[in-house]
Amino acid sequence: MPSSVPASAPASPSASAPVSVLDLAPVVPVVVVADAADAVPLARALVAGGLPAIEVTLRTPAALDAIRAVTREVPGAVVGAGTVLTPGQVDRCVGAGARFLVSPGWTEALLGAMRGAGVPFLPGVSTASEVVALLEHGVREMKFFPAQAAGGAPYLRSLAGPLPQARFCPTGGIGPQTAPEYLRLPNVGCVGGSWMVPADAVAAGDWARVEELARAAAGLRDAGGTCR
Repeated sequence: MPSSVPASAPASPSASAPVSVLDLAPVVPVVVVADAADAVPLARALVAGGLPAIEVTLRTPAALDAIRAVTREVPGAVVGAGTVLTPGQVDRCVGAGARFLVSPGWTEALLGAMRGAGVPFLPGVSTASEVVALLEHGVREMKFFPAQAAGGAPYLRSLAGPLPQARFCPTGGIGPQTAPEYLRLPNVGCVGGSWMVPADAVAAGDWARVEELARAAAGLRDAGGTCR
């Protein structure tokens, strides 16, 4: 699978070494955009706070317009599409400028579409069998969802021994208190969460608060005791 973003991504350690989406920052903000006009200032605040990889979920009619706007106007952002469920959505998201794709689960059809899209992707898993199936397809980077409900950090820790080649972005029910436990695990590259984009701050256009929360989230790698 394409497992890296272009070397122009903000966190790239060198001009010639691509970086995995899982290594851009310790946290990938999972964003639900109700109004596309909020997308650019929101993305700018997240990037300024140290979180360049941003997952815009396909849960609102504004999502694709938000991806287009951020791609066009926030050069420091690596914007991706989340909640991708169908091959048709894969095409539309990449056409809008999405630089990575995230799904809560996967099927053969969806996996085939994501593999053919030419951008990194994180198919969702919640069981060891699903992980093994993706490894058989040559996919080694995955979303673990819903993380807290599916066993949390202890479950992922138990997978690291028999399946060390799999790396995860756990998402679902994770907050600033639980994120460091995940980030200490050798098979976790980053976590996904939405606590740095609270609905009241977005509704009020309080981008300074979003930036402050993003900066705190960007520092969780050190809090987790792991640095990649």
